Amino acid sequence: MSTDQPSLPDDPALLQHLLLEAQAEIARLQVLIAVLLRNRFGRRSERFGEEALQQGIEDAEQSLGEQQAKAEAAQPKAQPPRKPPQRNRGSLPAHLPRVEVTVDIADKTCACCRAPLHQIGEDRSEMLDIVPAQLRVRVIRRPRYGCRACEGGVAQAPAPERPIDGGMATEALLAQVLVGKFADHLPLYRQSQIFARQGVELDRSTLCNWVGRACWWLEPLYELVLSTVLSSPKVVADDTTLPVLDPGRGRTKTGRLWCYAVDNRPWSGPGHPAAAYVYSEDRKGEHPASHLKGFRGLLQVDGYAGFGGLVAGANDGPTLAFCWAHARRKFYDVFAATKSPLALEALQRIGALYAVEADIRGQTADYRRQQRQQQSRPLVEAMHAWLTGLLGRLSGRSTLAQAIRYALNHWTGLTRFLDDGRCELDTNIVERAMRPVATPGPLCTSSSSIWKH
Repeated sequence: MSTDQPSLPDDPALLQHLLLEAQAEIARLQVLIAVLLRNRFGRRSERFGEEALQQGIEDAEQSLGEQQAKAEAAQPKAQPPRKPPQRNRGSLPAHLPRVEVTVDIADKTCACCRAPLHQIGEDRSEMLDIVPAQLRVRVIRRPRYGCRACEGGVAQAPAPERPIDGGMATEALLAQVLVGKFADHLPLYRQSQIFARQGVELDRSTLCNWVGRACWWLEPLYELVLSTVLSSPKVVADDTTLPVLDPGRGRTKTGRLWCYAVDNRPWSGPGHPAAAYVYSEDRKGEHPASHLKGFRGLLQVDGYAGFGGLVAGANDGPTLAFCWAHARRKFYDVFAATKSPLALEALQRIGALYAVEADIRGQTADYRRQQRQQQSRPLVEAMHAWLTGLLGRLSGRSTLAQAIRYALNHWTGLTRFLDDGRCELDTNIVERAMRPVATPGPLCTSSSSIWKH
């Protein structure tokens, strides 16, 4: 191993600049460590969820930046270093348009002899800029033409179609409102306030009408996305809770958002990654049964019994595969709480299966199945024998026994991946697809006709 240390510059100003940067980075890391330690070891009431943790880190770094700016402003201005330190901040994307600003001297004659100066080079740097969204009015002019000879013929181009009959919103404005509501989680009353700050009064009820009509226009696209996902030979499904406004009761209620996702890249399968979402007011098994009616492929899910009803008594239903991440999570919870060596061994055995998957990801389904038969099957069979023997020695009410029973009760679906190279070990595909949806706060009304889009 090389022990060569990078040489430090001799320039005192440059050394001072490097020292200030190092101190700022140390302070930033100390703030992050404090936030993370509080989240990990603090009292339960003080711990953060994922969203709150990110917000806590942002607040801490914002406060640190404010303090650093105050400290730098209080220091006397020092001479800049002759050679600024080389820092790799990354490069701005090449596809962004460039607007060049030239900062030049006014007098281009030599200060000593007054001879004209000539350019010998330049310094170039880039900053990320933004042009704020600008509201404008699209004026549609349709000239009318008449005939001087007969005075009866008037010609005029027909009026262009509008996305909303009689409405003043263009397609671009409707897209902005929809993205703000469903992707950026901006309620319509907030968007109304944003428009008002720019001098445009748009009532919330008007925006609601626009969203409803736009969703009606988008319904064929929604049907196409859902049918495309369900036409795949393998689908991953899951659901998540959704806080929904309940007008008239002054509070929210809990709805469900079902996600059906496809990503066949791990086994070099056909198609592109895609996800479709369907809203329901509860979690009854009739909802996935309705969504997946006619699906006959491989369906990978968690242990929710509603999905199991799809194959109960059906010879032509989907083939179910279960999720090792859900089984692993139960052992991890036991280990995190008790440091049980048995739970740790279960985690290590499951980790060995993931190590095999890391080597075969992206290969064909046949190759993955062959490698799993050779490498993963002995591990799975040994784990089954170990879990079965361990369960007989544990108290039936212990959390470790509950974790073992969960794995054994779902064993057929958990081991489906051994015989089907299309199958993954877990349902992380759909977990990632649902992550942007899991945002605190009520997102919409209970209108499923809107949320299914």
